[in-house]
Amino acid sequence: MDKLIITAAMVGAEVTREAQPNLPITPDEIAQAARECREAGASICHLHVRNDDGTPTQSRDRFQETIARIREATDIIIQVSTGGAVGMTPEERLQPVSLRPEMATLTCGTVNFGEDVFWNGPRELKAFAKALKVHGVRPEFEIFDAGMIANALQLADMELVEPPFHFDFVLGVPGGLPATPKNVLYLTELLPPGATWSVAGVGRHQLPMAALAVTLGGHVRVGFEDNIFYRKGELAVSNAQLVERVVRIARELDRPIATPDEARRMLGIPRASGRSTGEAAQDPA
Repeated sequence: MDKLIITAAMVGAEVTREAQPNLPITPDEIAQAARECREAGASICHLHVRNDDGTPTQSRDRFQETIARIREATDIIIQVSTGGAVGMTPEERLQPVSLRPEMATLTCGTVNFGEDVFWNGPRELKAFAKALKVHGVRPEFEIFDAGMIANALQLADMELVEPPFHFDFVLGVPGGLPATPKNVLYLTELLPPGATWSVAGVGRHQLPMAALAVTLGGHVRVGFEDNIFYRKGELAVSNAQLVERVVRIARELDRPIATPDEARRMLGIPRASGRSTGEAAQDPA
């Protein structure tokens, strides 16, 4: 069984300081949280950024500043979000990709998102995949429903994305696929040979989905973006606390934890020195 890759989704676009007082917002706070999560056992930082007032933004400048702070603090893999927040335009959401981070998410379709709709139609999917390819960014396919895996494989057929492929099952969002063991097993059966996968369980589903993924040989995403509680009625004190719990579970099951460099090798990500500060590199020819 492969070593366990833990992704820390520390910020998100919806959680507020009122709901979770320990939510990191500023670039320095996010960098500190990333360092703590790396020390706890995470190898990937799934990155959203906020304005100083806490509102979500996809500002290229804000991402650049935050990435630079993280790179000063830790060697964790930075995976920027291209989902942003519901209602943002595709052009807004794509801004951080030009910074050429090591990874970026690619949501593989449109999904009801609570009372809203997150839109990613076929045209957007192709445009996002092309942008990631141009900038040399490794995609993580975000899967909210089973049909999104077929959409990802269609991008592969068009040679807009290249293996190795990594999928993240985001389960338990109202409007998306429920977080159940049966659904996890079903999704894994749809994956192409050699693909890796992780599970992000939303809310109360985070812990059981994480434990299931550890057991089945998948990987895990935890953090305030998906869940702000440690247990029912008890707020988590930090993102690192949620990472530490997964590490303890994995150790009890004799599942070693991947370092960032080990995760890079598993995911096919080259360690490029030009990405160390969050500065944009020259576009490949």
